[in-house]
Amino acid sequence: MSTLASASEVATDDVAGKIRQILKEHGRLGADADTLSLNDDLYAAGMTSHANVNVMLALEGEFEVEFPDAMLKRGTFDSIGSIRNAVTSLLNAA
Repeated sequence: MSTLASASEVATDDVAGKIRQILKEHGRLGADADTLSLNDDLYAAGMTSHANVNVMLALEGEFEVEFPDAMLKRGTFDSIGSIRNAVTSLLNAA
């Protein structure tokens, strides 16, 4: 068993790191994004619907993607993990 991370794991970790940085800048969270687990509820951590829109716009700019209408729902943005999954699926579809 190799101890090296696969390319997809590294890419996924990089995406999560960029998401955390965007949350620090635009999420208006009551907690440091670096302390949150992938599954912690961002709304419980203080993100508002207004901040959610700012996060979404920053994600689109950072990753050069556009969230389709079907993804514009609370569940897409309720945790770092769910955001990561959405961004990764958009990047893989490109």
